[in-house]
Amino acid sequence: MGTDSFISVRDVTKKYRARKALDRVSIEVGKGEVFGLIGPNGAGKSTFITLLATINRPDSGDILVDGKSIVKNPGIIRSRIGYVPQEIALYPMLSAYDNLDLWAGVYGLKGQQKKRRIQAVLDYMRLGDRARDKVATYSGGMKRRLNIAASLLHKPEILIMDEPTAGVDILSRATIADMIKSLKKNGCTIVLASHYIDELESLCDRVAILNKGVLLYTGALEEILRNTGKESLKALMLNLEEM
Repeated sequence: MGTDSFISVRDVTKKYRARKALDRVSIEVGKGEVFGLIGPNGAGKSTFITLLATINRPDSGDILVDGKSIVKNPGIIRSRIGYVPQEIALYPMLSAYDNLDLWAGVYGLKGQQKKRRIQAVLDYMRLGDRARDKVATYSGGMKRRLNIAASLLHKPEILIMDEPTAGVDILSRATIADMIKSLKKNGCTIVLASHYIDELESLCDRVAILNKGVLLYTGALEEILRNTGKESLKALMLNLEEM
């Protein structure tokens, strides 16, 4: 990856009471890159994701997207991002289509454009044949895919995902991986927090490794392993868990 930075996280600190969830973290993400975040529980991954999605604000530091501060002016980025939270944000007694219809309204989609986008994202996430079924009848993996479909309705430039494959079946994991690869081909910038090592190894151009709110390493995986003398990301993560 070149040095051109699309997302620039600069010296960001976020505290919850006395605890520092992130401690002076600086990360650069290139345009069109799949960038992964990994670390033990409590490392600060979800906090980082919520700051980037403008749901939370840092206590200090700045986050620039395309050279503009999203801390000072979060509104400039919100229409350009898709956010996939760790929690499922769906109405179980509504159909998949009706859930997406609500989200499409939030994004300002109307008329035939709205109908086309709803059908497109349902098909994209392999849910087209279950569009009219209530979400309450969906498996965990299907709900997760629908959650992602909602974030894609407005064709975001940046997709921010917090543990998008947590607890899902093999088919859903494969569908989500295919979706990430396809979006990358189309120029989307993706920031992905995950605890699945194989997922990060196969999907990410670069990764950041966090532990207890501190950025330990960032870069291409091969580079990180070479610098740490570890033979695999799994070995490196096991070492962190013991710290």
